[in-house]
Amino acid sequence: MDRINREAQRVRSGIDDPAVDSMVCLPGGVVDLRDDRRGTRWRAEIAPFLLGRYPVTVDLHRTVVEADPTGPRPSAGGAFPVTNVSWLDAIGVCNRLSVNSGLEQAYTYDPESGEVTCDRASTGYRLPTEAEWQYACKAGTGGYRYGEIGDIAWYADNSGGRAHEVGGKAPNPWGLHDMLGNVWEWCWDLYDEEAYGSYRIFRGGGWAESARGCGASVRRRSHPTFAIDDLGFRLARTVS
Repeated sequence: MDRINREAQRVRSGIDDPAVDSMVCLPGGVVDLRDDRRGTRWRAEIAPFLLGRYPVTVDLHRTVVEADPTGPRPSAGGAFPVTNVSWLDAIGVCNRLSVNSGLEQAYTYDPESGEVTCDRASTGYRLPTEAEWQYACKAGTGGYRYGEIGDIAWYADNSGGRAHEVGGKAPNPWGLHDMLGNVWEWCWDLYDEEAYGSYRIFRGGGWAESARGCGASVRRRSHPTFAIDDLGFRLARTVS
């Protein structure tokens, strides 16, 4: 863990935003996943990695991209989670942030085929895998959520129909805020290529979601160009 903490200190980007300045060092382990639609279960091994303490914010997105995402968003901006970003938008932000920080880009995009590949050995920013996301969300806990939903999440019953600034609810045991509620978060993985083609997974529930939809094992999916006002993303990095 000391080595991971040293790595976290080394990769600070210098951008004044909590989503980058506060990368949390997570230890390796295992996580059990399931797909209720297909009735399948599997176990994934997780190597140590870094994950943003908060979802990417409007301010960070604006700094990296030098523009705002299209569509409606919280007028206050700032520390609100960025939304209306597609999966393709999110990987583009990861690559641009890597370049700005002097790191290797994690993603390669072929505009002719539309194929995106990820170099997991890269030092750059990337999306978490679905297994990493669930492992980080549960943070060693065994239940559907890591706490009482009203204490940890903005969701349909308490959000007032909008997103809220990151970090306003209690974190999980590993110090990660908004893993459930506020905004859904894109993950790297394809959902089911045979049935859904290029659809990618997002996790966590959002401000418009019912309590049932804000759980560590809830899986949703959509096309990589899909963008909506309760869907954002969180930064990850591989520990070299």
